[in-house]
Amino acid sequence: MGAVTLRVGNLDAMIAYYRDAVTLELQSHDGPVAVLGRGTTPIVILQHAPELAAPEPRSAGLFHTAILFDTQAQLAAAVYSVGTRHPGSFTGSADHLVSQAFYFTDPEGNGIELYWDRDRSAWSWTHGQVEMDTLHLDPNAFISEHLTEEGQAHPSFGNAIVGHVHLSVGDVGSARAFYVDKLGFEATATLGPSALFVSAGGYHHHMAMNTWNSAGSGKRRLALGLGEVDIIVPTGDDLGALGERMSHFRVQTRHDGQTLSFDDPWANQITVRTA
Repeated sequence: MGAVTLRVGNLDAMIAYYRDAVTLELQSHDGPVAVLGRGTTPIVILQHAPELAAPEPRSAGLFHTAILFDTQAQLAAAVYSVGTRHPGSFTGSADHLVSQAFYFTDPEGNGIELYWDRDRSAWSWTHGQVEMDTLHLDPNAFISEHLTEEGQAHPSFGNAIVGHVHLSVGDVGSARAFYVDKLGFEATATLGPSALFVSAGGYHHHMAMNTWNSAGSGKRRLALGLGEVDIIVPTGDDLGALGERMSHFRVQTRHDGQTLSFDDPWANQITVRTA
């Protein structure tokens, strides 16, 4: 997964949150666009759009951007930083068997997950489905066990990437038809009729879609919040093959020679580019 683009009303406040609390580095700030990430990897792109209104209640869009850290020490440093600077933005934590995760909401209501993966050898698969759960994870105990002096002093150390993107959608059946049958992800888990998890290459999930806050929603109107989800494929041949696949399924696409963009059934924009 590539960077997630958010349309924001207060650019300065959002930069401060993702830089000072979430511990991302401000990689560039050119007028109305700010890019934050780690090292050379962009994670969140903020586009200033003060003319837009907030999303309608229970509309489709972003559920959360999930930022994956290499180690538990890096994750603990980020969780400690957000908890110290913006304690009111913490919304929960869980052990998902494949990962340990902490959840937050940024100042404009966009969900964030900060997480660390267990080694793939520890994941359990049955008939192509990965076993995940939502077990209690005490944030204070996690920080006490894994926060180091380096992490407390320099919380932005180490690498991080967008591990997965979780969307709010109107119904799971349409999500499966689009993201699995057309786009080509593999379904890795379901939660009854309310959530679907999909991936490529045997990961537990690169994307997820749920109806917990958005059941029955239709296409989004232009608003603050999710602007674009980036997916990265290895080569130009992969991008071309995907373009042909989407054309076969009569999905309207926009191709500029370097990226392929299209909308899902709820007008969430997906852009695919090469590595």
